[in-house]
Amino acid sequence: MESIAAWQVAFLCGVITWIAASSYFNFTQKLRSVSQPWVAHRVNSGTHLILQIQKFQNGFLDALFSGMSCVVSVPFYTAFLPLLFWSGHGKLARQMTLLMVFCDYLGNCVKDVVSASRPSCPPVRRITATKDEEENTLEYGLPSSHTLNTVCLSGYLLHYVLDYTSNKDPSVAVAGISVVCLVVVLIGLGRSHLPLQFVFLPDSCFLYNLLKFGYIIGRIYLGMHSVIDVLGGLAMGLMILTFWLTVHTYIDDFIISGQNVTSFWATFSFLLLFAYPTPEFPTPSFEFHTAFNGVALGIVTGVQQTYLQFHHEDVARVFTPGLPILAFLGRMLVGIPTILIVKFCSKALAKWFLPLVSNALGLPIRSTNYIPALSGKKTDEKRQPGFAQKLLFFSKQDSFDVDTGIRFLQYAGLAWSVVDLVPTLFTHLNL
Repeated sequence: MESIAAWQVAFLCGVITWIAASSYFNFTQKLRSVSQPWVAHRVNSGTHLILQIQKFQNGFLDALFSGMSCVVSVPFYTAFLPLLFWSGHGKLARQMTLLMVFCDYLGNCVKDVVSASRPSCPPVRRITATKDEEENTLEYGLPSSHTLNTVCLSGYLLHYVLDYTSNKDPSVAVAGISVVCLVVVLIGLGRSHLPLQFVFLPDSCFLYNLLKFGYIIGRIYLGMHSVIDVLGGLAMGLMILTFWLTVHTYIDDFIISGQNVTSFWATFSFLLLFAYPTPEFPTPSFEFHTAFNGVALGIVTGVQQTYLQFHHEDVARVFTPGLPILAFLGRMLVGIPTILIVKFCSKALAKWFLPLVSNALGLPIRSTNYIPALSGKKTDEKRQPGFAQKLLFFSKQDSFDVDTGIRFLQYAGLAWSVVDLVPTLFTHLNL
């Protein structure tokens, strides 16, 4: 049996201490009382700029910015990241997945701590071309998640490409940066991937002003964010990217060869369900966090168990003799339906299993959407709390939403199938 490293115990104890302390001292309310008025004032004062930008409204710009926003949406990455795993670039896929989980957690925590509304509509015209965008409008505004994700993910992708090709030619690096700049400007999200020394160029720099114009007109043109939201996402993205480029090697080494990886990450993921601020009014942000948290657990568990079989650095990569394009297309045809089936089955099993476990542990539960029989269920005030509920002393809830656990297990199962079950099928099918 693997020994538990002291740093793992210390880290988990630190998370528990933070959850308990933040709940007891009500850190969320105190931070919100300071930050929300300031941000709300900036959002309201920026309405005039949004209206000025939206005077240039036409159908082409509506379609362009709406379409490019989908490139950094959750559905896009849900489809893109599995294909990245199956293409043979396992390190890039797992790093981008974990980085997106990290961005989602920190970004949504700030959103719900500050609880600052998006620009008022009307007078601002808000364009939501997809259901995903309509759901995004239910979240708070600061920081812009699209900006934050684009900064981090395009920045890490550029870093990986330059490192993978081992190209030290400065002209190639500049060309790569220019291409990513163009993509980011088209998306309308700004200076996403640039290193710190390049970002803080003087305003006289043409590229700087071009990028500044790009991120202002993107999400702002669509009426989704104010200037302060985009600037907040940009600043957070640069800080997170800088931090991730410092620690990503250590994280990857731990996942593929560390001790006690699965149990540590499972415990950590469970604690993260509680290490989340309560917003002023309910939003979908916690649901997104729960889903991504489950994805991280599924990826880490699957990769740790099957790294030597499917995810090591010598696996065949797409467009090479070991993995021709037709074989990769075959992987897509087999893999995508399989993970969708696993997602459906995981949800069904969780809906049956979690209420049984909760009742056995004496945990009062309710369901917001998934289980109609538990919808609107009230807690019995005379019922004595069970032992498990007493252990969760840092939670002030009278009952627990079982939908959180269902969503968590559903996406954990989905992610596990991407890196474990589906590659096993590929082996049997010689794909």
